[in-house]
Amino acid sequence: MALKSKTKFVCSQCGYESAKWYGQCPGCSSWNSFEEEIVRPSNVSKTSSGSAAVKLTAYKLKNIETDTEIRYKTGLKELDRVLGGGLVKGSLVLLSGDPGIGKSTILLQICQYLGQNLDILYVSGEESAGQIKLRAHRLDVNTDNLEILCDSDMESICEYIRQEKPNLVIIDSIQTVGIQSLSSSTGSVTQVRECTNLLMNTVKALNIPSIIVGHVNKDGNIAGPKVLEHIVDAVLYFEGERHMSYRILRAVKNRYGSTNEIGVFEMTDTGLSDVENPSLVLISGRPKNTSGSCVMCVMEGSRPILAEVQALVTSTNFGNPRRMTNGFDYNRLAMIIAVLEKRAGYFFGNTDAYINIAGGLKVDEPASDLSVALSLISSLKDEPIKEEVIAFGEIGLGGEIRGVGNCEQRVKEAARLGFTKCIIPYHNFKNLNMKNLKDQIQIIPARTIRAAYEAAL
Repeated sequence: MALKSKTKFVCSQCGYESAKWYGQCPGCSSWNSFEEEIVRPSNVSKTSSGSAAVKLTAYKLKNIETDTEIRYKTGLKELDRVLGGGLVKGSLVLLSGDPGIGKSTILLQICQYLGQNLDILYVSGEESAGQIKLRAHRLDVNTDNLEILCDSDMESICEYIRQEKPNLVIIDSIQTVGIQSLSSSTGSVTQVRECTNLLMNTVKALNIPSIIVGHVNKDGNIAGPKVLEHIVDAVLYFEGERHMSYRILRAVKNRYGSTNEIGVFEMTDTGLSDVENPSLVLISGRPKNTSGSCVMCVMEGSRPILAEVQALVTSTNFGNPRRMTNGFDYNRLAMIIAVLEKRAGYFFGNTDAYINIAGGLKVDEPASDLSVALSLISSLKDEPIKEEVIAFGEIGLGGEIRGVGNCEQRVKEAARLGFTKCIIPYHNFKNLNMKNLKDQIQIIPARTIRAAYEAAL
């Protein structure tokens, strides 16, 4: 007797599975995200013990031999930094970001450099060969080792990879390809998961590095099941505003390098270019003799980055004062304002407070607390902070300024960019090596917020 097919409902946002349809997903609370899928019965026969008998072999760790790790330089220093030194042979990398952020652009650009020595297969499921040719012409990509394959059948694509054995495979994008034997539509949770598994098994067996492009949903997260991020070796995410020229590339996951590094790019008419000194870019164009502005230093991996904190404190027209942030955590701003009122004596109860990190940078490091607090006080009292001053430190609930890591590296970066006065936590000052910094920059230790503000004027 033939087994009947069953039906299940899968959330397209988080992959939650249910036997019945829900208007709101119990897993991620998104509305109208359930899609119907047919579960086909399996005809795999089992042994009497309930599972197939498979002989397994275990290896001692000391007897396992590994090949020397091979990395391919991509031609973009910032991308190599995020990847941990380059593209690892046999790795599977997921590149994601908002539409129009520059995902396809950066992939075509690295094809020009890698195409000098490698055979590259570029698979596109959403663009025709003519459209890719026009974009390649604009980016001056003319390598002879780049092949364009416009197809959306993952089984045919993997068969082509096994036959041709290219040195690099690029899939743009994973949401536009599918497996015909599956009943779900292209881009669904099942299709994305199974297509990625099929591609991974193919390229890993041939030791071919592969880069796949992933779309994002309305919340900014990578579309498809969370297992997609577990399958791949590295997850890169493009950040930035579409109307701004600068882009930030972060590694959310990286099995072959650090996840703390970032790469900064500038979008130009000829594609993305490296920004080797992002601090100089982020603090350029600062207004002079304007209250509510202070420079901070945050660590992004091994790189210290200087950025400008802008604050605007105005009298409120409503019963409840507004608190708004751009590039800074809203809850942390509320905590800093509460500390300023309770411990430092600055009253914000009848004022609106706005915080903006100039340049589109998103800051989540506690070391930025002191700069945010100083900019708020400066805007509240309408007293400009000196242009040559930089400050960093974490603020505690008792109003104290707590120490941060990599203090000496931050101070050196500030001195290199021309700052003459640096306000740091007192705890860091005790352990700071002053021999190399004494003649370059004046270092002022501070225990409290009020003392730090008085030193900044």
